[in-house]
Amino acid sequence: MAAALSFPCALDTATKQFHLLSSVLSGIIACGIISIGYFLSDLAMILFHFPALGGMEYLLHHGLSMFSIILALLSGQAQIYILMVLFSEITTPFVNLRWYLDVAGQKSSKLYIWNGVLLFMGWLVARILLFIFFFSHMFIHFDQVKQIFPLGFYSILVIPGTLAVMNVLWFWKIVKGLMKTLSKARHGQ
Repeated sequence: MAAALSFPCALDTATKQFHLLSSVLSGIIACGIISIGYFLSDLAMILFHFPALGGMEYLLHHGLSMFSIILALLSGQAQIYILMVLFSEITTPFVNLRWYLDVAGQKSSKLYIWNGVLLFMGWLVARILLFIFFFSHMFIHFDQVKQIFPLGFYSILVIPGTLAVMNVLWFWKIVKGLMKTLSKARHGQ
């Protein structure tokens, strides 16, 4: 009798868990598809204005990113790592605003300076510290990472490292640019 009464509750709990899981998976898939769309549109802009909007390193970044997203979506594996790396793209609006302000001749404006400060802080958190967490997480859970299919396994070993090196090099440029901009602003007052 107790089992018969608890069955609807168990069924309801299982249904809620299924809906939660399906909504999480739908969210991951939507995030991946939107990201691919963004990378394709940005890549088209880069190629159209090549090399003014970015050189070969941007093509490499976009190509590796799209390959990784597609691989994770098709395999259903390593999606947590894709989401971690995609979070680093939160800095993109600051990069784009910096470019627009530069083209508009607003390099001495307060908006340009504040955007540079926010770009620095965002890059530090989303592209430097997050990647340190990413690699730490991967190291701690390496027994699970090894279970990813071969192409995915080797990709997860090589691609994030390549992107991390690029992020560090770009961060160095951001730091130098911010120091130059702040120095000019300080001397201009």
